[in-house]
Amino acid sequence: MEAYYPYVWLAVIIGAAILEAVTAQLVSIWMVVGGIAALIANMAGAPLGVQLAIFVGVTALTLAATRPLVKKIITVKKEDTNAGRYVGKTGIVTSAIDNEKGQGQVTVMGSIWSARSHDGSVISEGNNVLVLRIEGVKLIVQPES
Repeated sequence: MEAYYPYVWLAVIIGAAILEAVTAQLVSIWMVVGGIAALIANMAGAPLGVQLAIFVGVTALTLAATRPLVKKIITVKKEDTNAGRYVGKTGIVTSAIDNEKGQGQVTVMGSIWSARSHDGSVISEGNNVLVLRIEGVKLIVQPES
């Protein structure tokens, strides 16, 4: 069985590398390094228990040493979508908002949106409203106080 250990470590290395290539989330790159260390230990004649300990130890060590740095470098900034920038803004009702009739329009930041009142109240044309959220293609608004 010991003759197959190098192939087991090669399989671990290749499997982790393929997993890393597929996910591109730095999930298994540390297992590749641990697998290489365990393969080297195997070639040096270390028993299986030592090989496993080296694999786990090197994997954990490289993870602990590099993960915080990698997270800092590849942190993806969350950008608001174009629609998200309207939430919290003030708009003007250009067509009376009546949820029961399914009518109402608001102009916010120069854009015209279909709108519904969040509590079902009718809001007449010309009133200022606050955008609470977006549901589908409709702004959910409330009269501005």
